[in-house]
Amino acid sequence: MSIKAVCFDCDGVLVDTISSWRIIHEHFGTNSGEMLDRFLRGEVSDAEFMADDIGLWKSVQPEIHRDELMRCYQGVKLMTGARELIDALQARGVIVAIVSAGVDLLIGSIAKMLNVDDWVSNGFQYDENGYLLDDGEVRVPAHHKDAMVEKFARINNLKPSEIVSIGDNHTDMSMRIPGSGFIGFNGQKQIAIDGFAEAGVPHVQEKDCRLLWPHIFEGESFPAIGGE
Repeated sequence: MSIKAVCFDCDGVLVDTISSWRIIHEHFGTNSGEMLDRFLRGEVSDAEFMADDIGLWKSVQPEIHRDELMRCYQGVKLMTGARELIDALQARGVIVAIVSAGVDLLIGSIAKMLNVDDWVSNGFQYDENGYLLDDGEVRVPAHHKDAMVEKFARINNLKPSEIVSIGDNHTDMSMRIPGSGFIGFNGQKQIAIDGFAEAGVPHVQEKDCRLLWPHIFEGESFPAIGGE
């Protein structure tokens, strides 16, 4: 199989944080709690889950400006080896995309920082003065990322067998359109670890993106290109 494109989840894969949503919760001292568990089980929709999160934040601070949300992400760091992996993939002519259910304020900045070829994520809606509205903007349903991968494949005239997707959660396996590949990376929740095992997909548990290379290109070692 000749790999021509790699689709990455972002939170927990390209950045060393479990969730761009959780970072905002930490800022406001809130917690999605049982609602998160219900969402991961597929019992509530993305729109319902996002509205609930926003409601929690607004219960602490009724008016929240976009700039304050952006400041929440100061100090977020790239995952070890993320930049090197993206550079090596692109040097090989591989198209790199991010398909994330995370927050576009962070995902967009990471996409720009890593100079990926394409990206899509969820986000917020704001009033004319930049203040957060009550409903989120769902572009990537967490349990149905396949629609975006299929769109990406059509745009770039790719066969499924030429695509590998990489994610840290069981929901990310929805990126694996029929005929394509998937690699688990940095799975933290037991539901993700079990999901990867049940699906029979590789799972790189060490937090170094360069270790994905021999799974993307079977048996190959990561190329020595100005690495550490």
